[in-house]
Amino acid sequence: MLLPHGTVVALIDGQNFALFRNAGNEAEPELAELAVPKLDAHNHSAAGHHSRSANHADSQVAEDAHAIAATEWLNSQVLGHKLEHLVVIAPPRTLGEMRRHYHKELERIMLSELAKDLSGRKGPEILEALRGK
Repeated sequence: MLLPHGTVVALIDGQNFALFRNAGNEAEPELAELAVPKLDAHNHSAAGHHSRSANHADSQVAEDAHAIAATEWLNSQVLGHKLEHLVVIAPPRTLGEMRRHYHKELERIMLSELAKDLSGRKGPEILEALRGK
């Protein structure tokens, strides 16, 4: 997969959020880690979930809230014209929750999604996973 210079790669899971920017070029990408914003998942803790015992455990609700907060932050960056190209990598369940909250402009600039848990991985491992997609 070719990553244009400046493409942002977002790694998200139920607890972590990491951002990388391609500081290289399309042919030879080089991911540089970016500072991660502080997310406010507090307002999303009950997003679409009911408190019956047959529903999600508290930890799942918290993971969904984190995914929603990360998605809203990404949406704000796209709408603020701070992102031109985006790749999102998240475990399948997290990715499904995020898709429910994508703004159409975020969908427009998204180059790819990868349904895989790569949290804690560094640039070379991320690039390898994207090549294998």
